[in-house]
Amino acid sequence: MTDENLSAATRLSPRLTTDGQGFKRLFRAALAWLQHHQTAINVLNVYPVPDGDTGTNMVLTMQSAWAEIEDSPERNVGQVTHQMAHGALMGARGNSGVILSQIWRGFARSLDDKDDYCAQDLAAACREASATAYKGVVKPVEGTILTVARAVADSATRQAEETEDLVHMLEHMVFAAHEAVVLTPSLLPVLREAGVVDAGGQGLFIILEGMLRYMRGEPVAEDARLIAAVDLVTTELQPGEAGYGYDVQFLIVGQELDVDTIRQKIIEMGECPLVVGDPTTAKVHVHVPDPGVPISYGASLGSLRDVVVEDMQAQYQDFIVERDLPLSPSPQSPQDIGVVVVVLGDGLARVFQSLGVSSIVRGGQTMNPSTQALLEAIENLSAERVILLPNNSNVIMAAEQAGALSSKPVAVIPSRSIPQGIAALLAINYQGDFKTNVATMTSAMEEVETGEVTTATRSATINGVQVADGQIIGLHNDELKVTGATVEEVVQALLREMNAAQHEIITLYYGEAVSGSDASALADLLRQDWPDQEVEVVTGGQSHYHYILSVE
Repeated sequence: MTDENLSAATRLSPRLTTDGQGFKRLFRAALAWLQHHQTAINVLNVYPVPDGDTGTNMVLTMQSAWAEIEDSPERNVGQVTHQMAHGALMGARGNSGVILSQIWRGFARSLDDKDDYCAQDLAAACREASATAYKGVVKPVEGTILTVARAVADSATRQAEETEDLVHMLEHMVFAAHEAVVLTPSLLPVLREAGVVDAGGQGLFIILEGMLRYMRGEPVAEDARLIAAVDLVTTELQPGEAGYGYDVQFLIVGQELDVDTIRQKIIEMGECPLVVGDPTTAKVHVHVPDPGVPISYGASLGSLRDVVVEDMQAQYQDFIVERDLPLSPSPQSPQDIGVVVVVLGDGLARVFQSLGVSSIVRGGQTMNPSTQALLEAIENLSAERVILLPNNSNVIMAAEQAGALSSKPVAVIPSRSIPQGIAALLAINYQGDFKTNVATMTSAMEEVETGEVTTATRSATINGVQVADGQIIGLHNDELKVTGATVEEVVQALLREMNAAQHEIITLYYGEAVSGSDASALADLLRQDWPDQEVEVVTGGQSHYHYILSVE
């Protein structure tokens, strides 16, 4: 990124045309202004759960687009926007990022043969941008970024008939975007009830406002820095891959404990490290091949309490045996079917590995993988046909985009949760027909109910349920259903909401902040409440969510 001083830009009014370099400056200003408002956009989340990442996803998508044109000396605006749109396409993250990439795709396509653009060209590009975005969504919903994009296109079309001044035109486009954002709650009841405007629409407004501020010579947060795109590791797995190790947890009670130093030492010992505490008490959690190493270290610092050591290898063998599955399923069949899954959490990744997946893309809630990351995972497999499980509603669009870009036949099974993804994989026949597998897995996915227990990130009223910031909440199939003072209380209430008594198996996937002993104690409590159901406990290791529940 250049050190160009955006805030010192000369006012460009009147401006009749813009070439490739001019568009680059506008785009850089838009990115800087979006970065400046990233956090504010993130909090515009309908549900008070820790997944408000619309601002982050839009910034990462824009950063990927900027990386394609940052060093380009090209003056042809068609060439520059084409490069920009390609970067946005490959770097798109989350539903908001994918739709934004489609907006830029349509915008660039309209300018494909242009050296520069004038008012009429800009209006045509905005219309194509809106149309492309609408076409890219299977079921377009009004009151979203789509509505704002269309309002901008309508304004651009009207203004192009009245003026040739691009600054004047952009002023009206920004005003139209703002009006459309303000009206989103009136079009989408869930926004109105939550008391927020649409986050994606707000992001698009901010992008346009950043461009306008640059053209007016106003500051656009030039010191905004590129946020680091989380390195979502893609792991290609081998059949029978070992190394589950031990889940070790304990409390250190001592004097003048240096939590930062302890955390660094634990990080060096193994995977999924978690160290929190104060100078007198520190909670430690880590996955290691030798449990004696962290325990000995902890004992050297003070007295240990609540020591828990779990053999994860045995745990996952039990998980497989209970479902009558082979311990080392082979993902390579005569049809050569490969499976790519998106998952976050060391324990959850091991569950999917045990079910024979070919590649794991680390990501999910709050960390949506890009289209490019998913595409690379697909292309790097030796399999001729690929099944992709996004396991998160905010990853589905990027998954579908990656599938469309792949050189291989790819079927995206639209799993919206981890339990749905697991249910789908339990139904796979690696020696079976590809299309039959897709149909069977999709059907199996719908048979499982998903529950999620987390902590509310703000106060809100959703679906008639009042939530206070910091309260424990439970979601059933992505809908807020219950609240409570304790995690245990909410888990019980949520399972009743999920009609657990009508199912056979209840599974608790516990998160990184939950101890194995606490999860086991909760399972014992649930067995008393649901004596006719089988209750299973599995290490999930997921962040933000205390428990992910499934009933089947």
